[in-house]
Amino acid sequence: MMLFFVVGLLVHIVFFASIFDIYFTSPLVHGMTPQFTPLPPPARRLVLIIADGLRADTLHEFDEDGNPRAPFIRNVVMQEGSWGVSHTRVPTESRPGHVAVIAGFYEDVSAVAKGWKENPVEFDSLFNESRYTWSWGSPDILSMFAKGATGNHVFTYSYDADSEDFGAEDISKLDTWVFDHVKEFFHAAKNNQSLYSQLNEEKVVFFLHLLGLDTNGHAHRPASREYKDNIKMVDEGVKELVSLFKEFYGNDEKTAFIFTSDHGMTDWGSHGAGHPSETFTPFVAWGAGIKSPQRVAAQRFNDTLLKEWKLEHYKRQDINQADVAPLMASLIGVPFPLNSVGVLPVGYLNSTGAFRAESMFTNAVQILEQFKVKMSQKKEVTLPFLFTPFKLLSDSKQFDILRKARSHIKQREFDEAVLLCKELIDLALKGLSYYHTYDRFFLGTNVLLGFVGWASYASLLTIKSHSGLTRGAGNPVKKPGCLLPCGFVAVGILMAFFLLVQACPWTYYVYCLLPVPIWYAVAREYQVIQDFVTALLTLPPSRLVGHLLACTLGIEVLVLSFFYRHMLTVGLLVFAGWPFITPLWTRAKSISLSWIFFCLLLAVFPLMPVVGREPDVFLVMCAGLLLLLLSLFVGASLVKRKDGFVNEKSWLHLSQMLSTALAMYVVHSTYNSLLQKRGLPLANQVASWAILASSFVLPLLSPRGLPERLFSILVSWMSTYLLLSTGYEALFPLVLSCLMFVWIHMEQESLQQAGVAYKPKVSSLQFCGSADVAQCRQLCPDDIRRAFFLVFFLVTAFFGTGNIASINSFDLASVYCFLTVFNPFIMGGLMLWKILIPFVLVMCALEAVQLTTQLSSKSLFLMVLVISDIMALHFFFLVKDYGSWLDIGTSISHYVIVMSMTTVLMFLNALAQQLTTRKLRLCGKPKSHLI
Repeated sequence: MMLFFVVGLLVHIVFFASIFDIYFTSPLVHGMTPQFTPLPPPARRLVLIIADGLRADTLHEFDEDGNPRAPFIRNVVMQEGSWGVSHTRVPTESRPGHVAVIAGFYEDVSAVAKGWKENPVEFDSLFNESRYTWSWGSPDILSMFAKGATGNHVFTYSYDADSEDFGAEDISKLDTWVFDHVKEFFHAAKNNQSLYSQLNEEKVVFFLHLLGLDTNGHAHRPASREYKDNIKMVDEGVKELVSLFKEFYGNDEKTAFIFTSDHGMTDWGSHGAGHPSETFTPFVAWGAGIKSPQRVAAQRFNDTLLKEWKLEHYKRQDINQADVAPLMASLIGVPFPLNSVGVLPVGYLNSTGAFRAESMFTNAVQILEQFKVKMSQKKEVTLPFLFTPFKLLSDSKQFDILRKARSHIKQREFDEAVLLCKELIDLALKGLSYYHTYDRFFLGTNVLLGFVGWASYASLLTIKSHSGLTRGAGNPVKKPGCLLPCGFVAVGILMAFFLLVQACPWTYYVYCLLPVPIWYAVAREYQVIQDFVTALLTLPPSRLVGHLLACTLGIEVLVLSFFYRHMLTVGLLVFAGWPFITPLWTRAKSISLSWIFFCLLLAVFPLMPVVGREPDVFLVMCAGLLLLLLSLFVGASLVKRKDGFVNEKSWLHLSQMLSTALAMYVVHSTYNSLLQKRGLPLANQVASWAILASSFVLPLLSPRGLPERLFSILVSWMSTYLLLSTGYEALFPLVLSCLMFVWIHMEQESLQQAGVAYKPKVSSLQFCGSADVAQCRQLCPDDIRRAFFLVFFLVTAFFGTGNIASINSFDLASVYCFLTVFNPFIMGGLMLWKILIPFVLVMCALEAVQLTTQLSSKSLFLMVLVISDIMALHFFFLVKDYGSWLDIGTSISHYVIVMSMTTVLMFLNALAQQLTTRKLRLCGKPKSHLI
């Protein structure tokens, strides 16, 4: 069995990793020839200003007094330049957003996992193609485009990473630092002849990364006064910057300005998903080569926001985020970034028709170069008779469009040339997507075969080892002959040879060869399959159909709950009616009433708004008080008991109550300190980390008695959860744990009524140190329900207080008791731990259910894995590579979550066993006083 779990872990890791090879592969190709427009560019220099985390609606809206929130930017829109909305893609994070703007392509989703610090440049960018680039801002962003750039021509000026403090008194200082240092830089250039000469060269880029808005949005939310005042400060800083450039360059009108953002932000101060508040970012361009404002009577955008912004008569030109890179390259005459997939927005260019047509032609050839390289790479590693080219863009089609476009340019039919180039770009982008996903069906089919095979084998092993359906000693199982293994070996050799000929990556061998041994293991159990089918056929048809229907509906409810959280409420309401269809209502009425009450109470949480929208420290304090009251009640019962452990239990119980009270104080104190902009007190920070560390130790000091140990785990981990809570979710683990404790009693009552040997009361049970209960009994049909209950509670633990399938449901405010200085890995780890705490509480309840029902934890765990794998198989079919980016990202994240659940479940099961069975011995205590 241990071997099975190790192999199962490896198999699930492979299934989990497969999604990255199928959907998250990098789109980059190399070996293209740089392309640039042969005509003189309209600008000598470009100023790129990215206001990190700025929403389009907040920038253009009016303040409470009816005045523009950003008067200078608004004046640019109405008097000097062109504007629109830049549409970003999922994930709406800083790294992929900046890559899209500066390099012109959408980085694969897995790049977010690489972090933001000190990443080498693995792609071409506008900065790399420029003659010189000077940049100011966050070290996390600037280093991405400086390291790895060819030559010594990208210069960075950044503040210390510790300045990114969400609890700082004035977060907008991150932006004032940038503006001040730009001013100092140009002032120093007047007295530095070498620098002055470089600044007056052509093809120069200045990049200003303004992080204050993003940090203020996380700390105070976009609707806050701090965020909106930061916008006004940025607007004033941009105004001064424009005046500085005009003064330094003597009004030569050769400077182009681009103002945009990498992503927006939700109302609750987060980003990462596809909500319009995250994907709609401002885009304003003015200066050399940019069209002046265009007055229109009506616009194609049926958007009430235009009227709210009072910009309905100024032409709005929306673009995709990657389109910014070719626009900037065209303005200063540098080669388009080699990996750019952006389409030049010619509507922004104020230049001759010849320049617009030539620039679009260059754009088309540059993207076509990527298509050719991609096709060549795929053709080289595919057998000729298996290679299927992209038929919509054959060599003759390419040549024909390019010839016609060049002919139109020579005949000065520039608009026709632009249209032809756009057609070629559209076909080339479709071709790039075609070859990028060329192996997707092949890999998906092999992973699907492995998935179905593993779920089948796990089911057969459960039936064989833990049920009475298999043949006994009187009917020995026939062993398969040598033909079966030889056949599977032959299939594996043929598959390996096929992959070898096509020079496939080593991961392809894993995905394609893994199903072979899995299905061989299934085929070896053909006798078990026969016995199981025979047993099913003996059941009455109505009962068999009823069981299948119940299982199907149950799993579908679980799958639907990933899309609609209120389905969890429906499931809990059904659970509340469970005692009425069993003898439990008559034999254990008090326990049944408790079960109904806590099911109904827990059913409220999925109906609540997603956590993070509105902070409410009062509810966190209420959760702490309820936990203290519960602790007092339990403590009083412990004192009354004369079992020889009063001193130890009282000491430990008091320590945990003090830990809870301290956590409440830290939450309240930290909230007030940050509200008054005094930052995170050091004492609070130390106390928070100490409480987190103690949560792993204090439960291990408690007695192994089932009630005492479970309550000790709840109190210790709830103290940590309070520190990570911002609102009503602080109540969730408390209600969930109460329901879990009632569930333990319900299962014991249910088992006794089924005729299984009598078990002592729950209060007298103890967690033993053994790994299992020595397989006390065989599986019964009711155990399938127990496994389903467990999976349902695990899903409820995931989605009970929010949709964690979406990154934007996370709230950075939940970690402010631990740290406020930006650190994506520590913050991400703490938020992940917040999610796992209810998960572990459920897993500890599983250990108790296994103990009270005399059921082998291995058999129960096997059934849970089978149910989880069936759910994962659902989501594997539901993964999308079409439609909106929100739909694509959500479908992928659902699959990743379910696969993570089945994988992490194995680790959390081991952790739960340690928490429930391990006992630490204090120095100086005689063994007679310890359990």
